[in-house]
Amino acid sequence: MKTIIKELRKKNKLSQEELAEAVGTTRQTITSIENGKYTASLPLAYKISHYFGLAIEEVFDFSEFEEN
Repeated sequence: MKTIIKELRKKNKLSQEELAEAVGTTRQTITSIENGKYTASLPLAYKISHYFGLAIEEVFDFSEFEEN
């Protein structure tokens, strides 16, 4: 799943470790989400989005799950 987490982190001058600590996960999880190797759970997606003051849909691209 595509996200803009990396861009948001860089804009806010946050490391993966700092974001992970803020949302209660590991740096490895943040890395995997940013690289599209892991899809965040709904609670984690909410925490990440809320941390940046955005809606989940603004951070995570759900278009691959939409019906055609």
